[in-house]
Amino acid sequence: MRKIILYSAISADDFIADSKGQINWLNDPNLITEGEDYGYGAFYESVDTTIMGNKTYTQILGFGVDFPYPDKKNYVVTSRSGIPETLYVRFVSGDIPAFCRGLKDEPGKDIWLVGGGKLNSTLLEANLIDRLVLTKMPVALGSGIPLFGDKSWKMKFRNISTKVFGKGVLQMEFSL
Repeated sequence: MRKIILYSAISADDFIADSKGQINWLNDPNLITEGEDYGYGAFYESVDTTIMGNKTYTQILGFGVDFPYPDKKNYVVTSRSGIPETLYVRFVSGDIPAFCRGLKDEPGKDIWLVGGGKLNSTLLEANLIDRLVLTKMPVALGSGIPLFGDKSWKMKFRNISTKVFGKGVLQMEFSL
């Protein structure tokens, strides 16, 4: 059975985007080491499917570059139904946990949960996230979009590994 893996960068205070939904703070050269991919290349090769929320998808389109995952099956979760597929994306609505259970049962590589916070929370509550890989950047945003939305609940994780990179970047891997 395939695994759903939440692979995400977060701020030191656990936000995936600032209060305006922007992630440009991730491009600050004072935070990243040039030439370091933080394991992204190996992770990217381990998945063949992505799933993301509509706001995350819209943000990706706003980067002004080609769609970054053309070699993957890509699903965008939206509350609207009947949106036609694009060259690289299929839009899904309805019972998202059931849809994801079906994805996990299909043959193939693992599934990358790209985000955002609301979708992360929905899949965590449904016990569908198998692994978290969080790259914590040494910057506090003060407010923004939380990793798991605005829900209040408790969940315990088991630390698999922790890596320390240059400039204070910390990557933690957890299983549920």
